[in-house]
Amino acid sequence: QVQFVESGGGSVQPGGSLRLSCAASGFTLNSYCMAWFRQAPGKERERVACVNSYDDTLYYPDSVKGRFAISRDNAKNTVNLQMNNLKPADTAVYFCAADPRPTACDYAADFKFWGQGTQVTVSS
Repeated sequence: QVQFVESGGGSVQPGGSLRLSCAASGFTLNSYCMAWFRQAPGKERERVACVNSYDDTLYYPDSVKGRFAISRDNAKNTVNLQMNNLKPADTAVYFCAADPRPTACDYAADFKFWGQGTQVTVSS
């Protein structure tokens, strides 16, 4: 059974940093495409980071490029999202997600497995 335990969300002032973690069980994380999505109230879900399973290529939208970094810790079966220089526009619920398709980062509009989400609030 695939399960995720997300942690690291919270409140931070603009310009601050947070590190989200997603501990996976029930599958081997490094054989899946792993991603972080976010959704703010009244807005569509947005993928903010993705790492594919066949060559660890990283994907970021322009809205977070240079500020967010996704990484795997294979020994802990965990995927992390380091978020720096946070802005109020980054306020959202953040979800980790996994998909077994090797090209999920390139083509998938949706991922197969999802975490429960963790709130990130950026406010002064």
